[in-house]
Amino acid sequence: MGRVILILLLPLLVGCQQNAETTTEKLSATRLLSSIDQQGFSRADKARAFIFPQDHAAHPEYRNEWWYFTGNLQDQSGQRFGYQVTFFRFALKPPGKKPARSRWSNNQLWMAHAAVTDPEGGRHFKQEKLTREGPGLAGSDARPFRVWVEDWQLQQSQQGFPWTIRINADQFSIELEVEPTIGLIRQGDKGLSQKSAAVGNASYYYSYPRLRSSGEITINEKRYQVTGNSWFDREWGTSALSSEQTGWDWFSLQFNSGENLMFYHLRNQQGEADPFSAGTRIDKDATTKRLTLSDIEVTPLTWWQSPSGKRYPVEWEMKLKQENRTLQIKSILAGQEMDLSVRYWEGAVDIYEQGRSIGSGFLEMTGY
Repeated sequence: MGRVILILLLPLLVGCQQNAETTTEKLSATRLLSSIDQQGFSRADKARAFIFPQDHAAHPEYRNEWWYFTGNLQDQSGQRFGYQVTFFRFALKPPGKKPARSRWSNNQLWMAHAAVTDPEGGRHFKQEKLTREGPGLAGSDARPFRVWVEDWQLQQSQQGFPWTIRINADQFSIELEVEPTIGLIRQGDKGLSQKSAAVGNASYYYSYPRLRSSGEITINEKRYQVTGNSWFDREWGTSALSSEQTGWDWFSLQFNSGENLMFYHLRNQQGEADPFSAGTRIDKDATTKRLTLSDIEVTPLTWWQSPSGKRYPVEWEMKLKQENRTLQIKSILAGQEMDLSVRYWEGAVDIYEQGRSIGSGFLEMTGY
């Protein structure tokens, strides 16, 4: 849920390809998600059949989409790392009926976010890339499957899996091979994830909730050989939120037992949980159960104030009502704010039950 950060960059991008890192104004995800012009774009308004590998690639008839990886890794000594890699596509206007006059005349904008968290060193590194699609600067292919923004890329092997992630940022780099140990999960209603009451305020959404991951992370030229688990989310659509919805808290949790849970907690203008909050419980054999707001209750416990002045809840209580269980979800480092063109919090977390560690995951928070 919430993987729509790219549309926030529209005011930065119209008419030029300026470097987003030089922009001081931060943009509101929820305001733009509920007010952008939707005319001429396709809408996620009914369930559809998914076709692969075609649906791994871009859908330019929809306004926005993303390919989203998060994960928890460790090296041979047990040192812990969290990471995020995301590729976003956004269309400035619907696909035209007339052919473009040049390869530079393209409506598609691309952005990538990458981050590494080193809790032992108390460090969180992040960077973004931003460009028009242009002649080969960014894009996606289905056969073989590939997504790239300049030299940052996701690419499949000749056999399909593993996929390879390659990020080379200023202070860090990420090179990982990821392969699912649980098959593809269609979120929501057979892949249609409804975010508010209006028809079309939805996305097509599928996940690989557990990917065996291995490779190398480099921080300031020091290399770490790492292994662990990742989570992959894939969504596309044209609109999502209503004007009454002010933000979200998105949890992707991987339990040591092999089970997994995704839940997005939408908030309204009163700070209360929105009735369209939803998620999925995924067993280790890929059996799924849809979750609604009546199944899960989340309550913030501990808050952290960032240098930007924003306050984020970095420790939560999550009640699984039907199972009569109460979990504690704690960030591995409070300072995991993504203070880029768009400011949001995205970071690695640990899961506890009655004081016992039972898993790890990721948390994304907007609207604070």
